[in-house]
Amino acid sequence: MTTDPIADLLTRIRNAIQARHETVNVPASWIKEEIVKILVAEGFLERYVKQDLKPQGILTIFLKYQGKSKSIIHRLNRVSRPGGRVYKGYRDLCSYKMGVSILSTPKGVLTDKQAYASKIGGEVLCEVW
Repeated sequence: MTTDPIADLLTRIRNAIQARHETVNVPASWIKEEIVKILVAEGFLERYVKQDLKPQGILTIFLKYQGKSKSIIHRLNRVSRPGGRVYKGYRDLCSYKMGVSILSTPKGVLTDKQAYASKIGGEVLCEVW
């Protein structure tokens, strides 16, 4: 059992990209699925499939590449950690031209652009570009 499931998700994706895998399997959780949904919607991942197995499901994530080997994802950074949470108000959110920040807000898991448009801040989970 990992103490930081979001860092585990990002590390598994990062390692699969480095090894040029087409898919990666990750133990499922609500927060991981929300992060993966955003990455699919933003065009960083191809798609994902959730398998409901006991006691915990599995997310099969299909990675996206330019051509045969160059990944769409250039960088995955975990921002807020269990030992040091990072919170930002909506005025403090900077929007990346090529990437996205993913936040946990009172309205759910949102991108920095969605949080700014809704005028809500939250915990910055990770940055992807």
